[in-house]
Amino acid sequence: MSIKYTADQAFVRETNLSLVLRLIHNQAPLSRAQVAAITGLNKSTVSSLMDDLIERGLVYETGSNTGGTGRPATLLEINPQAGCIIGVELDVGFVSVAITDILGNILWRRREDADPSNDQEKMINQTLQIVKDAMAAGKRKNYKFLGLGLSTPGTVDVTKGVLIFAPNLHWRNVPFLKIFSEQTKLKVFVENDANAAAIAEHLFGTARQSQDFLFVFAGVGIGGGLFLNGKLYRGKNGYAGEIGHSPIMAEPSQNVCHCGNRGCWETYANQYSIIQRIQARLEVKRSSIIPKLMAEQGALLSIPLIKQAADAGDKEAIDSFREAGHAMGQGLAGLVNIFNPEKIIIGGSLSIAGEYMLPAIEETVKQHAMPGVFPQVEISLSPFGPDASLIGAVATVADYILSSPSRTRKLEN
Repeated sequence: MSIKYTADQAFVRETNLSLVLRLIHNQAPLSRAQVAAITGLNKSTVSSLMDDLIERGLVYETGSNTGGTGRPATLLEINPQAGCIIGVELDVGFVSVAITDILGNILWRRREDADPSNDQEKMINQTLQIVKDAMAAGKRKNYKFLGLGLSTPGTVDVTKGVLIFAPNLHWRNVPFLKIFSEQTKLKVFVENDANAAAIAEHLFGTARQSQDFLFVFAGVGIGGGLFLNGKLYRGKNGYAGEIGHSPIMAEPSQNVCHCGNRGCWETYANQYSIIQRIQARLEVKRSSIIPKLMAEQGALLSIPLIKQAADAGDKEAIDSFREAGHAMGQGLAGLVNIFNPEKIIIGGSLSIAGEYMLPAIEETVKQHAMPGVFPQVEISLSPFGPDASLIGAVATVADYILSSPSRTRKLEN
């Protein structure tokens, strides 16, 4: 038997394993007969593939379908006990780490504030320590770790696992894959935060059945993850999605973005823009409960505090969120015209104020998008909210497992 023939056989089997595993992930519970009917594979092939996936612990039998006539069919689902994934979100101002099962359900988590103005090595070491604490907690519960995903703002070389440039962190050429692989001995994946969140939405969220959608990650910056024809679009060098740095204004008087340019979309619609709007209102003595809240809580001005004021009916807080919503809608209208997505899903730290921003976003997109295009797009908030990028980090590992099931070791006897 030639090496090429053997390799072709292995490729076909891996492709079929992935096809079946993804199908079960998306549509479970399913019987073997249903899998065969949907995929077009013959029943003996499906049976062999199922035996392999069950042996690896990725799929398990959950019961029988007793409906209809004939013998009850055994149903199969993804096994939540297949193993655990460590997700790491390293962002401006905080680090978040979670352990989840293969379906993205959180089993352990910790979030710590971090100062990006500190030495880069210090922030990375802080992150590594939380990861090591997570692994120790998992070891006490006999978790089997399948891998580690790390999401970060900025452009990322996903093949090498290197952060190329993060404007809001002021970091360049950080070899995250090398650092975390050496320290954890796990399979490590590094991804841009918005792309990671888009993968999570496609695997676990509201876009499971969507082939064309845009995920907007809104917080300190604005990033985008774009799915076209069911696949994440990365662009020529893998850096697609930096939508927040699209210029929408050109006046030299505008604020300088962290990327060094002026007029970037995110400077009008990110969390800093909302804080600046509030500060400007307070400077001219607008009536607001925000100073009172800051004094009572001994807190700095922040999005959660502004949201608290909005919830109490504070007009200045509500208006500031609405203005940012209009600014976000203006940028989204252009993307709607270009890509004609089925859905736009908004997540990230600003999503906590979604109820105040979403009406303005929809109003502005409707106003500026082509008349025949807007009615076809659904704009919604991510079910993962501020955790979109954290679950996205987990999703990068889960997506790899779904694509390469044979790389998951079989259960030990």
